Amino acid sequence: MQPKYLPSFIKKQLETGASIVTGTRYVRGGGVHGWNLMRKLTSRGANVLAQTLLWPGVSDLTGSFRLYRKTVLEDIISSCVSKGYVFQMEMIVRASRKGYHIEEVPISFVDRVYGISKLGGSEIVEYLKGLAYLLVTT
Repeated sequence: MQPKYLPSFIKKQLETGASIVTGTRYVRGGGVHGWNLMRKLTSRGANVLAQTLLWPGVSDLTGSFRLYRKTVLEDIISSCVSKGYVFQMEMIVRASRKGYHIEEVPISFVDRVYGISKLGGSEIVEYLKGLAYLLVTT
């Protein structure tokens, strides 16, 4: 995460008493830079599908820019089993099901300068399996 967002995360947590503050690319003021159209559609589609099936109460389930209260993190992480992209989704879904207060802050995600994305066919299959797992277990 870009350090410039930390003050807005902390401010939101202090103002609202949120258990978790999560960055979102999908509200006014948020966005993605450096992704091609296919990557944007894949990400947005994954979030819309998860929203439709899981009703987590946040707009960006696959993002990983989050601020957790330590006690909440310890509680939720102990019940998570997923890995990869699904782990991010599972953390928020389980937090939502446990009734934790979750707030969102808009962020602009800038694609990596070095290296390549791990997103490929196998990650998409794992995401779909993870989505089905969460649908059944939460």
